[in-house]
Amino acid sequence: MDYSHQTSLVPCGQDKYISKNELLLHLKTYNLYYEGQNLQLRHREEEDEFIVEGLLNISWGLRRPIRLQMQDDNERIRPPPSSSSWHSGCNLGAQGPTLKPLNMPDIQISEVDAPQESDQGTSPTDSRGLKPVQEDTPQLMRTRSDVGVRRRGNVRTSSDQRRIRRHRFSINGHFYNHKTSVFTPAYGSVTNVRINSTMTTPQVLKLLLNKFKIENSAEEFALYVVHTSGEKQKLKNTDYPLIARILQGPCEQVSKVFLMEKDQVEEVTYDVAQYIKFEMPVLKSFIQKLQEEEDREVKKLMRKYTVLRLMIRQRLEEIAETPATI
Repeated sequence: MDYSHQTSLVPCGQDKYISKNELLLHLKTYNLYYEGQNLQLRHREEEDEFIVEGLLNISWGLRRPIRLQMQDDNERIRPPPSSSSWHSGCNLGAQGPTLKPLNMPDIQISEVDAPQESDQGTSPTDSRGLKPVQEDTPQLMRTRSDVGVRRRGNVRTSSDQRRIRRHRFSINGHFYNHKTSVFTPAYGSVTNVRINSTMTTPQVLKLLLNKFKIENSAEEFALYVVHTSGEKQKLKNTDYPLIARILQGPCEQVSKVFLMEKDQVEEVTYDVAQYIKFEMPVLKSFIQKLQEEEDREVKKLMRKYTVLRLMIRQRLEEIAETPATI
């Protein structure tokens, strides 16, 4: 990639800009970190607009289950085969003149002295009555939206069907219940979406929800930049998540982008986050020291204004004792 010096500004939020030179330096560091991986970002210029595009990792941080569509909107529903279709025995009489029935010749069948031994290679079971070699297990088929799940196999027994109904298929670590259409993402599990630097936070949210065919409204969720220190910064609707990720740095051990509910998460500033991981006795000692410092400052201010009050009174008395001059 060509990281030549450029002079124009790139928007990174409402009334916030960053120079193209600085963004290219961050982008170079980002791509060096992910060298040889599909998380590397590309940049281009289109109508004098600087655009960065690529995959953005987003971690699931939901506390409540979400609803999924049962099937894709574009999924074709095939009608069942009818009696006149080729799948039901190729009944050509429905499409042409009636065919005369054929007289089958009589075949003489003679009994044999002993039954022939069956080939061992063509038998689905062995001679000891073991289970079939090819087990009939449910298979998870991936569709275009990672949602549609289809099982293949022969006819199953009632016990197998009950076992399959109780089983919850996992899609990239996210559990999906076919009966209730409820999707419970594992907290902290990672997915990704392909976006560019011109997409705002609401656009990225809609793209992510559409990828998994989630029926919940995008207004219920928000994107947060969560640091290992406990700091949580909510991305505004005017922010660009890909630019924010580049500026935060590529290492996800320092910070991650989380999808969370708006009404379940509060922002945590850096000043508060630095005290979150301390134990309660340590926090109480901090409070005690702050209280002592506050008391010292209060006493210092009281002494200062007491001296000023005495000086003002002394001056007023001197003015009162001095005779008025004409």
